[in-house]
Amino acid sequence: MTAADEGRPVTAADEGTKVTPAGQGRPAAAAADPGAFRRAAGRFPTGIVVVCTSLLGTGHAMTVSAFTSVSLDPLLVLFCAEKIARFHDAVLDAGIWSVSVLDEESEKTARWLATRGRPLDGQLDLIAHHPGPVTGSPILDAALASLECRTTAVHDGGDHTIVVGEVVGVSEPQDGGPLVYFGGGYRRLATG
Repeated sequence: MTAADEGRPVTAADEGTKVTPAGQGRPAAAAADPGAFRRAAGRFPTGIVVVCTSLLGTGHAMTVSAFTSVSLDPLLVLFCAEKIARFHDAVLDAGIWSVSVLDEESEKTARWLATRGRPLDGQLDLIAHHPGPVTGSPILDAALASLECRTTAVHDGGDHTIVVGEVVGVSEPQDGGPLVYFGGGYRRLATG
């Protein structure tokens, strides 16, 4: 009699695959310290976006890997901003922002806008961009896609703030490969 005949799920043992006890042959789990956490989280690949806002006539931008869609009804997304970043207070004060999804050729832009202490004035001068038609927040011209958002909720997230926004504008996506972050470095997706 098979597992299916018995009404139970088919397991690796049913398929003739050798089953080892959990954890056997794997390194022991490390204590939950920040370094181990960072290394483990770094094994999860993420896309790279630039979140921008404009406040008192000055463009503010930050490279973000902690971004995700949240809801289709209403249209919601979120990103996380480190509380000590200059961008944190600017985006919260402005209440509106844009998201530019970076293409695989935008590593230099990602690195620049992730640089701590870069000059605030003119940080977008060497990056082609335009004001979003809905919010006026800067959108990068080379973006694979872009969103314009209005902040709807802000949540504490330890040393970061979780910013949730309603999507009020969407650009038509462009062809191209995304820039990805994995294992502490920028990567490109293999095609084929």
